[in-house]
Amino acid sequence: MIVCLCHRISDRDIARAAKEGCPDYDALQEDLRVGTSCGACDDCARTVFATCSCAGAGTAHHASHAGARAAFA
Repeated sequence: MIVCLCHRISDRDIARAAKEGCPDYDALQEDLRVGTSCGACDDCARTVFATCSCAGAGTAHHASHAGARAAFA
């Protein structure tokens, strides 16, 4: 599902970033720009990230997740 309409970021994009080790929501915003325009998706994006971060704890952080478009594994 598309979470951020402004930047066309899906729950799968957020899940991928979390799985790759994105350390926190601020880093997610920096990498994917989710929740940085109108802000309407902020609550949903935070929830998806928190859920996926717990599931992917312990993975290495990659320098950038910008443009991530892979399917949730």
